[in-house]
Amino acid sequence: MARYLPPIDKPRGLIMKMVYVVSRRQFGKVMTPVKVLPPRMPLAFGSFYGKLPRLDRKLRLASQTALLIREQVASTNMCMFCMDAARWYVMTKTPDDLARLDALPEYQTSPLFTDAQRAALDYATELTRDKKVEPTTFARLTRHYTEREVCDIVWLVASEHLNNMTNIGLGIGSDGFCELAQRAGTKGRDCALPAPPSDVARHRTDDAAAGTAREQQS
Repeated sequence: MARYLPPIDKPRGLIMKMVYVVSRRQFGKVMTPVKVLPPRMPLAFGSFYGKLPRLDRKLRLASQTALLIREQVASTNMCMFCMDAARWYVMTKTPDDLARLDALPEYQTSPLFTDAQRAALDYATELTRDKKVEPTTFARLTRHYTEREVCDIVWLVASEHLNNMTNIGLGIGSDGFCELAQRAGTKGRDCALPAPPSDVARHRTDDAAAGTAREQQS
Protein backbone atom coordinates (compact mmCIF):
# COMPACT_ATOMS: atom_id res chain seq x y z
CA MET A 1 0.00 0.00 0.00
CA ALA A 2 1.42 3.39 -1.02
CA ARG A 3 1.26 6.01 1.73
CA TYR A 4 -0.60 9.15 0.73
CA LEU A 5 1.42 11.42 3.02
CA PRO A 6 5.15 10.96 3.63
CA PRO A 7 6.26 10.04 7.17
CA ILE A 8 7.88 12.84 9.15
CA ASP A 9 11.14 11.43 10.47
CA LYS A 10 12.20 14.51 12.43
CA PRO A 11 9.24 15.94 14.35
CA ARG A 12 9.12 19.35 15.90
CA GLY A 13 8.51 19.81 19.59
CA LEU A 14 9.83 17.98 22.62
CA ILE A 15 6.69 15.94 23.24
CA MET A 16 6.59 14.43 19.73
CA LYS A 17 10.30 13.69 19.91
CA MET A 18 9.67 11.82 23.17
CA VAL A 19 6.82 9.88 21.52
CA TYR A 20 9.20 8.80 18.77
CA VAL A 21 11.75 7.63 21.34
CA VAL A 22 9.15 5.60 23.25
CA SER A 23 7.85 3.98 20.03
CA ARG A 24 11.37 3.10 18.94
CA ARG A 25 12.18 1.54 22.30
CA GLN A 26 8.97 -0.46 22.39
CA PHE A 27 8.83 -1.70 18.81
CA GLY A 28 12.38 -1.29 17.51
CA LYS A 29 11.15 1.42 15.13
CA VAL A 30 8.81 4.39 15.12
CA MET A 31 5.37 3.24 14.05
CA THR A 32 4.35 4.68 10.69
CA PRO A 33 0.99 6.01 11.97
CA VAL A 34 2.90 7.95 14.62
CA LYS A 35 5.04 9.56 11.91
CA VAL A 36 2.18 10.45 9.57
CA LEU A 37 -0.79 11.90 11.46
CA PRO A 38 0.26 13.22 14.93
CA PRO A 39 3.15 15.44 13.72
CA ARG A 40 0.71 17.23 11.40
CA MET A 41 -2.03 17.72 14.01
CA PRO A 42 -2.37 19.57 17.32
CA LEU A 43 -1.01 17.55 20.24
CA ALA A 44 -4.52 16.94 21.61
CA PHE A 45 -5.30 14.62 18.69
CA GLY A 46 -2.28 12.43 19.30
CA SER A 47 -3.11 12.41 23.00
CA PHE A 48 -6.63 11.19 22.21
CA TYR A 49 -5.33 8.29 20.11
CA GLY A 50 -2.91 7.43 22.90
CA LYS A 51 -5.77 7.11 25.38
CA LEU A 52 -7.38 4.21 23.51
CA PRO A 53 -5.13 1.42 24.85
CA ARG A 54 -5.32 2.91 28.35
CA LEU A 55 -9.11 2.90 28.21
CA ASP A 56 -9.05 -0.74 27.10
CA ARG A 57 -7.51 -1.58 30.47
CA LYS A 58 -10.71 -0.36 32.13
CA LEU A 59 -12.89 -2.86 30.24
CA ARG A 60 -14.53 -5.72 32.13
CA LEU A 61 -14.56 -7.96 29.08
CA ALA A 62 -11.95 -10.74 29.08
CA SER A 63 -8.74 -9.49 27.44
CA GLN A 64 -8.60 -12.49 25.09
CA THR A 65 -12.10 -11.76 23.79
CA ALA A 66 -11.25 -8.07 23.43
CA LEU A 67 -8.18 -8.93 21.35
CA LEU A 68 -10.22 -11.22 19.09
CA ILE A 69 -12.87 -8.56 18.54
CA ARG A 70 -10.30 -5.91 17.58
CA GLU A 71 -8.59 -8.33 15.19
CA GLN A 72 -11.91 -9.35 13.63
CA VAL A 73 -12.88 -5.72 13.01
CA ALA A 74 -9.43 -4.94 11.57
CA SER A 75 -9.49 -7.97 9.27
CA THR A 76 -13.04 -7.20 8.14
CA ASN A 77 -11.92 -3.65 7.29
CA MET A 78 -8.61 -5.03 5.94
CA CYS A 79 -6.46 -2.64 7.98
CA MET A 80 -3.11 -4.30 7.35
CA PHE A 81 -1.27 -2.19 9.91
CA CYS A 82 -3.69 -3.13 12.69
CA MET A 83 -3.65 -6.81 11.75
CA ASP A 84 0.15 -6.84 11.77
CA ALA A 85 0.31 -4.98 15.09
CA ALA A 86 -2.17 -7.38 16.71
CA ARG A 87 -0.14 -10.36 15.55
CA TRP A 88 3.04 -8.75 16.92
CA TYR A 89 1.31 -8.30 20.27
CA VAL A 90 0.25 -11.94 20.42
CA MET A 91 3.68 -13.20 19.32
CA THR A 92 5.48 -11.15 21.96
CA LYS A 93 2.97 -10.97 24.84
CA THR A 94 0.53 -13.89 24.66
CA PRO A 95 2.00 -16.53 22.28
CA ASP A 96 -0.45 -19.17 23.53
CA ASP A 97 -3.19 -17.18 21.73
CA LEU A 98 -1.49 -17.48 18.33
CA ALA A 99 -3.38 -20.61 17.30
CA ARG A 100 -6.67 -18.90 18.10
CA LEU A 101 -5.65 -15.83 16.10
CA ASP A 102 -4.75 -18.05 13.14
CA ALA A 103 -8.15 -19.77 13.38
CA LEU A 104 -10.10 -16.50 13.51
CA PRO A 105 -11.36 -16.77 9.89
CA GLU A 106 -13.02 -20.06 10.94
CA TYR A 107 -14.23 -18.91 14.35
CA GLN A 108 -17.79 -20.07 13.67
CA THR A 109 -16.72 -23.72 13.45
CA SER A 110 -13.33 -23.88 15.19
CA PRO A 111 -13.30 -25.64 18.59
CA LEU A 112 -10.83 -23.02 19.83
CA PHE A 113 -13.66 -20.52 20.35
CA THR A 114 -16.40 -20.54 22.96
CA ASP A 115 -20.05 -19.93 22.15
CA ALA A 116 -19.76 -16.58 23.91
CA GLN A 117 -16.79 -15.56 21.74
CA ARG A 118 -18.67 -16.66 18.60
CA ALA A 119 -21.62 -14.48 19.60
CA ALA A 120 -19.33 -11.50 20.17
CA LEU A 121 -17.49 -12.03 16.88
CA ASP A 122 -20.76 -12.42 14.96
CA TYR A 123 -21.94 -9.14 16.44
CA ALA A 124 -18.65 -7.35 15.67
CA THR A 125 -18.55 -8.70 12.11
CA GLU A 126 -22.14 -7.75 11.36
CA LEU A 127 -21.78 -4.26 12.81
CA THR A 128 -18.53 -3.66 10.91
CA ARG A 129 -19.63 -5.13 7.62
CA ASP A 130 -23.29 -4.06 7.47
CA LYS A 131 -23.24 -0.97 9.74
CA LYS A 132 -26.25 -2.41 11.53
CA VAL A 133 -27.07 -5.37 13.77
CA GLU A 134 -30.03 -7.70 13.48
CA PRO A 135 -32.15 -8.08 16.67
CA THR A 136 -31.47 -11.82 16.73
CA THR A 137 -27.71 -11.19 16.68
CA PHE A 138 -28.00 -8.75 19.56
CA ALA A 139 -30.28 -11.09 21.51
CA ARG A 140 -27.73 -13.90 21.22
CA LEU A 141 -25.01 -11.53 22.40
CA THR A 142 -26.96 -10.61 25.54
CA ARG A 143 -27.34 -14.29 26.47
CA HIS A 144 -23.59 -14.40 27.11
CA TYR A 145 -22.67 -10.87 28.26
CA THR A 146 -23.86 -8.33 30.81
CA GLU A 147 -25.04 -4.89 29.73
CA ARG A 148 -21.67 -3.46 30.76
CA GLU A 149 -19.83 -6.09 28.69
CA VAL A 150 -22.07 -5.35 25.69
CA CYS A 151 -21.04 -1.71 25.98
CA ASP A 152 -17.41 -2.86 26.18
CA ILE A 153 -17.86 -4.72 22.90
CA VAL A 154 -19.44 -1.70 21.23
CA TRP A 155 -16.49 0.42 22.41
CA LEU A 156 -14.02 -2.07 20.94
CA VAL A 157 -15.75 -2.08 17.55
CA ALA A 158 -16.12 1.70 17.43
CA SER A 159 -12.60 2.55 18.60
CA GLU A 160 -11.03 -0.05 16.31
CA HIS A 161 -12.77 1.70 13.41
CA LEU A 162 -10.99 4.91 14.39
CA ASN A 163 -7.62 3.18 14.07
CA ASN A 164 -8.60 1.30 10.92
CA MET A 165 -9.99 4.29 9.06
CA THR A 166 -7.04 6.46 10.03
CA ASN A 167 -4.57 3.98 8.56
CA ILE A 168 -6.62 3.06 5.50
CA GLY A 169 -7.46 6.70 4.79
CA LEU A 170 -3.77 7.66 4.83
CA GLY A 171 -2.61 4.60 2.90
CA ILE A 172 -0.72 3.12 5.86
CA GLY A 173 -0.13 -0.61 5.48
CA SER A 174 1.71 -3.24 7.49
CA ASP A 175 4.78 -2.03 9.39
CA GLY A 176 6.36 -5.50 9.49
CA PHE A 177 6.25 -5.75 13.26
CA CYS A 178 5.68 -9.49 13.41
CA GLU A 179 8.70 -10.00 11.12
CA LEU A 180 10.75 -8.02 13.63
CA ALA A 181 9.45 -10.24 16.43
CA GLN A 182 10.24 -13.37 14.44
CA ARG A 183 13.80 -12.24 13.72
CA ALA A 184 14.21 -11.57 17.44
CA GLY A 185 13.39 -15.22 18.11
CA THR A 186 9.89 -14.73 19.45
CA LYS A 187 7.77 -17.88 19.53
CA GLY A 188 5.45 -18.09 16.54
CA ARG A 189 4.82 -19.89 13.28
CA ASP A 190 5.00 -17.23 10.61
CA CYS A 191 3.89 -13.70 9.91
CA ALA A 192 1.26 -14.38 7.28
CA LEU A 193 -1.75 -12.18 7.95
CA PRO A 194 -5.16 -13.89 7.74
CA ALA A 195 -7.46 -13.35 4.81
CA PRO A 196 -10.74 -11.53 5.45
CA PRO A 197 -13.69 -13.74 6.45
CA SER A 198 -15.25 -15.48 3.45
CA ASP A 199 -18.56 -13.65 3.82
CA VAL A 200 -16.71 -10.32 3.87
CA ALA A 201 -14.82 -11.25 0.72
CA ARG A 202 -18.10 -12.19 -0.93
CA HIS A 203 -19.68 -8.85 -0.01
CA ARG A 204 -16.70 -7.02 -1.49
CA THR A 205 -16.97 -9.01 -4.70
CA ASP A 206 -20.67 -8.17 -4.90
CA ASP A 207 -19.95 -4.49 -4.24
CA ALA A 208 -17.25 -4.44 -6.93
CA ALA A 209 -19.59 -6.03 -9.44
CA ALA A 210 -22.31 -3.51 -8.61
CA GLY A 211 -19.83 -0.67 -9.02
CA THR A 212 -18.75 -1.97 -12.43
CA ALA A 213 -22.38 -2.20 -13.52
CA ARG A 214 -23.04 1.40 -12.45
CA GLU A 215 -19.98 2.58 -14.38
CA GLN A 216 -21.14 0.79 -17.51
CA GLN A 217 -24.57 2.36 -17.23
CA SER A 218 -23.20 5.90 -16.77
